[in-house]
Amino acid sequence: MNPSSALQLLLSIFLLSLVAMGHQKVEEGKPLNVLFIVADDMNEYGFFHTHPQLQTPYLDAFRERSISFRQAYCPAPACSPSRTSFLSGVSPHRSGKYYNGSAVWETPLMQAQESMMEWFQRAGYNTYGKGKLFHSQIPKERVAKNFQGSRGKGGFGPFPDEAHRNFGSKGKFRGVQAFPDETFPDVQNAQHIAQLLQEAHDEPFFIMYGLWRPHSPYTCPQRFLDLYDPAEIVLPRGYLKNDLEDLPAMPRAYLAADDQPEFDRIAQNETQWRAYLRGYLACYSFADYNIGQVLAALDESPYRDNTIVVITSDNGFHMGEKDRFNKNALWEQSAITPMAIRIPGTKHAGKVCNQPVNLLDLYPTFVDYCGEGLPPLQPIDGQSIRPLLDNPDRKRKTPSITYFGKDWVSIRSERYRYISYPDGSEELYDHSRDPWEWHNLADEPASKKVKKRHRKFIPKEMVNAVEGRWTTKIKEIVDRDSQ
Repeated sequence: MNPSSALQLLLSIFLLSLVAMGHQKVEEGKPLNVLFIVADDMNEYGFFHTHPQLQTPYLDAFRERSISFRQAYCPAPACSPSRTSFLSGVSPHRSGKYYNGSAVWETPLMQAQESMMEWFQRAGYNTYGKGKLFHSQIPKERVAKNFQGSRGKGGFGPFPDEAHRNFGSKGKFRGVQAFPDETFPDVQNAQHIAQLLQEAHDEPFFIMYGLWRPHSPYTCPQRFLDLYDPAEIVLPRGYLKNDLEDLPAMPRAYLAADDQPEFDRIAQNETQWRAYLRGYLACYSFADYNIGQVLAALDESPYRDNTIVVITSDNGFHMGEKDRFNKNALWEQSAITPMAIRIPGTKHAGKVCNQPVNLLDLYPTFVDYCGEGLPPLQPIDGQSIRPLLDNPDRKRKTPSITYFGKDWVSIRSERYRYISYPDGSEELYDHSRDPWEWHNLADEPASKKVKKRHRKFIPKEMVNAVEGRWTTKIKEIVDRDSQ
């Protein structure tokens, strides 16, 4: 990092710290605004520093003023189904939206479903969205019903040129290269939101800022790549050679058909693995920086003390754990999503809640805080986590559920992860002893009671997957494995 950039970063952190010193006061009777920040493919590495080198100064400062959730999980381990689920309040097992690459908003169930933003508008809020929001295409006539403000600039670019596309077969999405700040949608959208927060708002507002990073391609400004020396990059703590040997046949068949060859190509050369990881860490720090600019704009605005702020991601991501560079799986690194919530006037700033929660819980939580006496028009899934925000040490009886297809389901309790597949095969991991899920306990006699206790949370009925590219792919795997 050059000296001027380092000085600018330190100054920004200092200003955020000064703002954080102010005691938050909530104006009685005034509706709470909401700033909802959703990153893309951001795993837990920087939120709880499970990767020791990752630098996230803005997220670190935010967590000191917020309540963090150590066990927050996505409803489905991919962008489109996860966002569809938590923005609609409909669990994948009811909508059939388990994968990317399928259209769901045209189905009768989803046509009738009131989205989170439509509910906010009915509650008297102005709603604004910038960046990556739904991911799935919603009908044009519903765009204005969700966001009154501009949706902002979008896209995963800028993409690396051919000389920098050096990570396998997925073309423009695989590579590391530096570009100037102004070429990135995340930067432009952060600037738009900062300007929006300078304006006078007569009505309460809901603002969603959807970042495109740290999703690939791993392009970002040079100063973030300079934070990480590729020769010094530490490989993921959760990697274990031969980790897949105790898996059932069905997930092994899925991995072989998914991205196992790509993992083999990269992992055979640790220099390339470190370069790949460097790109992800740099883009993670870039996302942290953009989030920091939006937080600074809020804290310098008149709305600082009357705005709920939620920071999370749509899903997690493997960077070598379970022999993969991807999401789209039911294991911890795909399912876990960093999440912290700042509630005006909270007495629990800086605390960590260790109870399992789900992104599906955000919609009912917003209703709980912002819509007294105004229930959604249709049933929504999830449970309000307001009791945990009021008391982070409170216990919660229900686990978090993640789906990756009909009858592909993972139940995450405070201690265990239990996974069930369509053929009846299972996995079970004890996180109190095995945080990286290296040892499958499902076949051990002592695990019978634990599995039975978790199985009762699996829905009795799950709808078929909405047709699409991934639906066909998974069906082929299931059919092949059953022969």
